[in-house]
Amino acid sequence: MKNKVMSAREAVNLIRPNDTIAVSGFVGLAHPEEISMEIEKSFLETGKPNNLTLFYGAGQGDGKEKAMNHFAHEGLVKRVVGGHWNLAPKLGKMALDNKFEAYNFPQGVLLHLLRNIAGGKPGLFTHVGLKTFADPRVEGGKLNEITRENLVEIINLAGREWLFYKGFPINVGIIRGTTADEKGNITMEKEGVYAESLVVAQAAKNSGGIVIAQVERLAQNGSLNPKNVKVPGIYVDAIVVAKSENHWQNNLKQYDPSISGEIRVPLSALEPMELDERKIVARRASMELIPNAIVNLGIGMPDGVAVVANEEGMEDIMTLTVESGPIGGVPTGGADFGASINAEAIIDHHAQFDFYDGGGLDIAFLGLAQADREGNINVSKFGTRIAGCGGFINISQNAKKVVFCGTLTAGGLKVTIQDGKLKIINEGVQKKFVNRVQQITFSGEYAQEKKQPVLYITERAVFELKPNGIVLTEIAPGIDLEKDVLNQIDFEVKISDNLKQMDKRIFYPQPMGIKEEILRKKN
Repeated sequence: MKNKVMSAREAVNLIRPNDTIAVSGFVGLAHPEEISMEIEKSFLETGKPNNLTLFYGAGQGDGKEKAMNHFAHEGLVKRVVGGHWNLAPKLGKMALDNKFEAYNFPQGVLLHLLRNIAGGKPGLFTHVGLKTFADPRVEGGKLNEITRENLVEIINLAGREWLFYKGFPINVGIIRGTTADEKGNITMEKEGVYAESLVVAQAAKNSGGIVIAQVERLAQNGSLNPKNVKVPGIYVDAIVVAKSENHWQNNLKQYDPSISGEIRVPLSALEPMELDERKIVARRASMELIPNAIVNLGIGMPDGVAVVANEEGMEDIMTLTVESGPIGGVPTGGADFGASINAEAIIDHHAQFDFYDGGGLDIAFLGLAQADREGNINVSKFGTRIAGCGGFINISQNAKKVVFCGTLTAGGLKVTIQDGKLKIINEGVQKKFVNRVQQITFSGEYAQEKKQPVLYITERAVFELKPNGIVLTEIAPGIDLEKDVLNQIDFEVKISDNLKQMDKRIFYPQPMGIKEEILRKKN
């Protein structure tokens, strides 16, 4: 039996110049950190491997040094195809400086493309990305001037327009698990997610390439329960047993058994939110819930919906999901986003996007970074900063209903809530409702064609996407319509003939008591 166990440097020496490498992971979850570190170290010491094409689905990193930031050296990569860039600012800066070719495509698209590469297909046909910046009629996912090759094109098939994302061989798959036996069978019992490890390994193997797996420990051959094996040993060529400091479960947690499903912890200790602009948005958004809703919460402002639901005793009338694979439980946030505490199930990353793309989500609560008169949303590019779309396009295009959550202005906004009224103490310097978004991450036109219900909820006003564009439908008590709303929007917003005041219960500290109202709704 071939000895597959080797040092990180020995494994990295298997990577050749000009190889295309696919790396699995989600934020800080399931990323093979020791191998990424060794690739960087080897390049700096020897100049190899070099001129790599780096392929990944979700954002991987801590926004500082980890994960994809290790690849940010001139000459190490020649092309990057990624789903999210914000967690790898060093890589993003190099892309803007034209140091390599750079693409940003929807996260779910890249995962499904890996699966199709594994199956020997020429690429991926999908509706995901139509009329967004991934569409070749808009930007084609290209992030800088030196990126010329078209990796996506328009195809007409069965009377419909589709996007075709081109496939290409994967020479090296780099994945992570918890335990490997001597044959390379990989289990993931202590991981918070499975990520796309399986399809990365299959794509590399069926491209004639190799698979390198980082694990925490070794087991004797034949000792692993076959039902627990997530990546079969027939796919794996090299096993690297990582140092413990390079194998944390997530960015901020070395190991939390409630995230890997080993134990369940009581949720009664969750701290209630302070009554501020974030809670106002989360409360108003939570009123859009329906009984037994299957929900996705974006990172940041939208994740307050989970806290509000817990305060209102509504955690049992919805199921929260995370695009990385957890179903049920309470999603983690911040630098540890991507896992769930007390999840009911954890499925493969790519499988979650099968469910999402097919319309499985009843409602999605997502961030509102920049909106325009046509209802477009930008969360992917701001000035000289590349954030990337991540799973935003898959989720926002395909949920039965989408609610964008954010403040009306940003940069220094301060508010107070007193006697059930909202007052703006200091206005934000940046208007978020602009004439034209810098990049189309969500297409209002596409939503209109689908007749998808779309809301834009802010701390002082609620807007709805109508056939004639964005319409103001609600305003907070205490807010001056002209000064606090209309003057803070760069375009002439339409006002509903039936303009309402936002529910006054939102602006008082006690629970709103909305559970019975939600339960009376029809699905």
